[in-house]
Amino acid sequence: MSTTVSITNTTKGKLMSLPFGSIKEAVLGKKYYISIVICGNALSRRLNRSYRSKDKPTNVLSFPYSKNNGEIFLNLPLIKREAGIQKLKVKNHLIYLLIHGLLHLKGMQHGGRMERAEEKFVKKFSR
Repeated sequence: MSTTVSITNTTKGKLMSLPFGSIKEAVLGKKYYISIVICGNALSRRLNRSYRSKDKPTNVLSFPYSKNNGEIFLNLPLIKREAGIQKLKVKNHLIYLLIHGLLHLKGMQHGGRMERAEEKFVKKFSR
């Protein structure tokens, strides 16, 4: 894994193996430093309430700290639940949400341009 990626798993479960570094480099480049926090509903809800004034957990939150530094929180229990409801592989849903969060760090907003970028990267990394 790239030294420009730090992963912290705050959940009790084991984190599945994903190419976090390769995905980060494809979306943001080699020089961007990213901290990825795998969290649960409580932390996700607290952050979502504090930073977005939404009192519910969310699947992904992105925090850009500088031009080349940011942090992403991925709510694994919610991601697993959503994948089950949508009949998706958990791994693929997690990859999609990681890419979604990385594109927000790149400055993209929701819309057609972001959706096309998501499709391109998801196609490259999902199986």
